[in-house]
Amino acid sequence: MDEPRDEKPRDTPAEAVVAIRRGARTGTGPKGSRNGLYVVVPLVMLSAAIAGLVLAGMKDNAIYSKPVDELLAQKAKFAGRPVRAEGNLVHGTLAKRDTPCEYRFTITKNGVEVPVRFAQCIVPDTFRDVPGMDVGVTVEGELQADNSFEATSVLAKCPSKYEMKDRTANGETMPHGMPPRTAETM
Repeated sequence: MDEPRDEKPRDTPAEAVVAIRRGARTGTGPKGSRNGLYVVVPLVMLSAAIAGLVLAGMKDNAIYSKPVDELLAQKAKFAGRPVRAEGNLVHGTLAKRDTPCEYRFTITKNGVEVPVRFAQCIVPDTFRDVPGMDVGVTVEGELQADNSFEATSVLAKCPSKYEMKDRTANGETMPHGMPPRTAETM
């Protein structure tokens, strides 16, 4: 004799269609959207993690650039952090020491002065103390607790070529580089 089989009764075609439609609405059927979520959610999480790492890395490596007067006004915010300070060279303060090889000078902006120490032997060619000419200077380094600046690089701004044309017309010579051409030297 045959043993009874435990078979589920098969759905009619109409019942099968209703079951598929119900599954599609709940996201569990063959056309459901859960499979898409398994791909989208990890991609969104990965994108957020990458964006967070990039922004965190940029924050730590950011270098502020401030005029000397603003830098000292916000000393607590910038002390001991990498920063660029902008100002003009105070005439008569540029001094080079041979042992240890370093340059010391003072920069100023709006009446505020900051002494700078640059512990390297080479400065830009345009970084010269020229009487009667403002030399714009940007130094990069750290503001110290005693309001001095320990520079790791020095950038000197050159006077514009238009300013030099006016000065040479008044009989002044160029502070840097080759002398201007005249009709006699051409």
